[in-house]
Amino acid sequence: MGLEKKSALLEDLIEKCGGCAVVDGGFATQLEIHGAAINDPLWSAVSLIKDPELIKRVHMEYLEAGADVVVTSSYQATIPGFLSRGLSMEESEYLLQKSVKLAVEARDRFWDKVSKTSGHSYNRALVAASIGSYGAYLADGSEYSGSYGEDVSLDKLKDFHRRRIQVLVEASPDLLAFETIPNKLEAQACVELLEEENVQIPAWICFTSVDGENAPSGESFQECLETLNKSNNICAVGINCAPPQFMDNLIRKFSKASESLNSITLSIAVYFLVLTIYVMSYLQLTQKAIVVYPNSGEVWDGKAKKWLPSQCFGDAEFEMFATKWRDLGAKLIGGCCRTTPSTIKAISRDLKRR
Repeated sequence: MGLEKKSALLEDLIEKCGGCAVVDGGFATQLEIHGAAINDPLWSAVSLIKDPELIKRVHMEYLEAGADVVVTSSYQATIPGFLSRGLSMEESEYLLQKSVKLAVEARDRFWDKVSKTSGHSYNRALVAASIGSYGAYLADGSEYSGSYGEDVSLDKLKDFHRRRIQVLVEASPDLLAFETIPNKLEAQACVELLEEENVQIPAWICFTSVDGENAPSGESFQECLETLNKSNNICAVGINCAPPQFMDNLIRKFSKASESLNSITLSIAVYFLVLTIYVMSYLQLTQKAIVVYPNSGEVWDGKAKKWLPSQCFGDAEFEMFATKWRDLGAKLIGGCCRTTPSTIKAISRDLKRR
């Protein structure tokens, strides 16, 4: 199945969901609820080594909660990370592929069960292979600063991501999900890699934000999205693991390119060509679906490795705001760190009844 047909799978799913599909929630959070010890440089990916059946159980819990897209446990699963634990290259690649296999098995088992039940409200979920940022691999919190250092070039980022993307693509997920991207450089590296490797699986790229206005690097999202808008490989763009309080403003930014057509003061009669070019540029962002899956609002201290108290959204707030985010233009909504299946159930319930 080529890129165009695979992209249509997501478009069809969004349409079946009434214009907005539900993404699952915090994976590591749910692993910890079940007692998993993941205070590790591999984070949730350590369970690929220690307890793969628990990973499948968490996928099932999110599917039961109403997730239309399940994201694999490979966010912090990298070949260098596995090699540093003494695993071989072959074992490292096997674990990456296993992350997709576990999600697909859970999805297929769940769908086989519910599809035989009349009157159910579920959709056959898509599986998105998670690809965490370079900062996530460093495990130093730099995915929330965008500060990778002067020695981290475009080519270095492509070299870092290349083999992981190749291995995950070989496992045949429905989507690729680049997550917590903190700067324009890494987003560009991801897009160029997809083209260089002739990847035939659609991808979304999610940035994060620490101020509710820009990428962690300080770059505007308009700058960050320039390359993404031109890529046929990118089916959606958005935000993950940022406070939910930021979502209203960020969805507006993404859907309106942070500018207003009212700012044009040129005469249409005299400058019709210029206006046309401007309008086409303005409309580019609306050609990509917008995906948002914020965290609970708690703040992660990357150096201390702990969550700091902050203004948080509970399930009731997520349920209340999901429809608003949809109405602002989001086509995929879910949760990230510190959200749970009950959060996703609340979001799904809200979106499906309105």
